[in-house]
Amino acid sequence: MGAVNVKEFFALHRGISLSIPESAKPGFYARVRGILQAENLTGAMVGIVVLACLVNMIELLCTAGFPALYTQILAMQQLPTWKYYGYLGLYNLAYILDDSVMVSIAVVTLSRRKLQERAGRWLKLTSGAVMFGLGLVFIVKPEWLAL
Repeated sequence: MGAVNVKEFFALHRGISLSIPESAKPGFYARVRGILQAENLTGAMVGIVVLACLVNMIELLCTAGFPALYTQILAMQQLPTWKYYGYLGLYNLAYILDDSVMVSIAVVTLSRRKLQERAGRWLKLTSGAVMFGLGLVFIVKPEWLAL
């Protein structure tokens, strides 16, 4: 996935892509704008929760390998139960914190202006490089993750 995102920086929408298809963008953005402009705060919050759940379902399909690898590496460390679950909790906290920051940035950005293609390409390059690097460490040097 990291390689696909890096590819998107150089060849956007050519070949394999993890981007939202152009045909789906108008409806998706309309729903997001509807949530952001809702007069009823409760309705907006419910909409945000539904949107977050949908995004996380899609994200889970894309990132299921990292949690599986992380838990396998933790199991190989033969940690006491409390430490094992503590590290799982830290992983989940970091995972949720990352998502929360990204959703907050997206909400602020979408309410002000549309993400331009140039910025989107740089975002894909950066996120792709991070995913590729993490994947490489998991495969080549998992001992770097030893506690």
